[in-house]
Amino acid sequence: MADLMKGKRGLIMGVANERSIAWGIAKAMSEEGAELAFSYQGDAFGKRVQPLAESLGSDILIDVDVTDDASLDACFAKLADEWGSIDFVVHAIAYSDKNELTGRFINTTRDNFKNSLTISCYSLIDVARRASALMPNGGTILTLTYQGSNRVTPFYNVMGVAKAALESAVRYLANDLGPEGIRVNAISPGPMKTLAGAAIGGARRTFRQTEANAPMRANATLQAVGGTAVYLASDHGACTTGEIIRVDGGYHVLGMPQSENL
Repeated sequence: MADLMKGKRGLIMGVANERSIAWGIAKAMSEEGAELAFSYQGDAFGKRVQPLAESLGSDILIDVDVTDDASLDACFAKLADEWGSIDFVVHAIAYSDKNELTGRFINTTRDNFKNSLTISCYSLIDVARRASALMPNGGTILTLTYQGSNRVTPFYNVMGVAKAALESAVRYLANDLGPEGIRVNAISPGPMKTLAGAAIGGARRTFRQTEANAPMRANATLQAVGGTAVYLASDHGACTTGEIIRVDGGYHVLGMPQSENL
């Protein structure tokens, strides 16, 4: 343990199971000395998150629905009661109807568009507003994005639009909160074998394709993403804000597949 996060407290939002990117971040932060609270939505996810949280010594678990103002208010009120202040929030929340993560983007429905943007993007703004009020000495807000925000990715569809909005929100929030010493950044991993990723059509083929063509010939790992989050939330990231940090083995630099895969 290097104690890069010693003395820091924060909320992890979006752990679904031990393969979740948010879990990789939580483990890395805990190993560096951070004290963690976890949010979940509904009893089914709560039963999955509880043993994971307990394994890291956390006993603060909060049921949160990011589409409900009262639920979010109660979450941050509990953190205020328990700790008084926080140092970071990890926002790993996104959703779209998986039936619209296949086929053509043009067939996106109005209801799913609004729901996807509300949960996947607006929730960050809602969380940041409440979290920043508990960061009197500055802090860090992190979220997760994906390259489908700026490059067409098969079947990513409306989530690509939602992630583009999310990345723009990161920049605007970074500007708003910078004078308060609060940094806002996003991590953009390549495809990973997560519950959320599995909902996207062709997920296995996308995973294999990026692994075969990325300059590192490898996809991101939970450890690599977790380490990046530690850097951003620790004092080493003191001058980094408004950034989209890519952890994808370099795949984003490519214009075409590797020659052996053409």
